[in-house]
Amino acid sequence: MITININSVGFKSDAKLEEFIDKKLSKLTALYDRVERIDVTLRLDAKEKATNKISEVKLLIPGDDIFVKKQCDSFEEGIDSCAEAIKKQVIKRKGKVSGK
Repeated sequence: MITININSVGFKSDAKLEEFIDKKLSKLTALYDRVERIDVTLRLDAKEKATNKISEVKLLIPGDDIFVKKQCDSFEEGIDSCAEAIKKQVIKRKGKVSGK
């Protein structure tokens, strides 16, 4: 089981959001078995802006980590977007490692 660390800056994330993050990001470990840990940082930017939710996801992989940062209307949307971007990077990385 992979460890997913969730850090909320400036607010307290609820259990529903944390479950969503766990469910979404744990799927990434099925793509690449060398993931050691996933760090997630959720941050609120300027409160007057609509797209003020910043989601950062870092996959810790031996040799080279993968980092993605997205700013969206909701944290769920940001995590979705981060997961898609990381998925593409993992597939690309696997191709390089296997020599394809």
